[in-house]
Amino acid sequence: MVVLGIDPGLATLGYGVLKKERGTITVLDYGVILTPKEERLPQRLLRIERGLTEIIEKFHPDEVAMEELFFTNNKTTGIAVAEARGVALLTCVKNVPKLFEYTPMQIKQGLTGYGRADKQQMQQMVKLLLKLKSVPKPDDAADALAVALCHTNASRLSGAFMM
Repeated sequence: MVVLGIDPGLATLGYGVLKKERGTITVLDYGVILTPKEERLPQRLLRIERGLTEIIEKFHPDEVAMEELFFTNNKTTGIAVAEARGVALLTCVKNVPKLFEYTPMQIKQGLTGYGRADKQQMQQMVKLLLKLKSVPKPDDAADALAVALCHTNASRLSGAFMM
């Protein structure tokens, strides 16, 4: 099974692609899709759609796992990020058979056993569980790998998280 994990964002959307085969998880790719803040929102959204489409066409994921949004402060920024997440959702649901969503707390709980783990704890668990030499950079890519890892670990219960 190939899983595409997504950490949604407008300026930086993180992605991580994992393959789970016979209980072994392998990293196929990870990185970010960047959109320049100088561009208008529609062009930035188009960059996200094209970038995700390229990743999907390259790796043919069986399932997508995406982090749900959580905002505490800036609602104006939140709206644009929600629009970017909407484009990511639509792109994925049109091209991949199954889409699952996880809250930040579910992802933290799934990787560390503690729903309020901090960023450093999460990054170290991603490094450890994927047997990487260093913490994946940038943070958005590490977060996307965490989402994909959470899903591969929860896949036997996946009906509860399916969109």
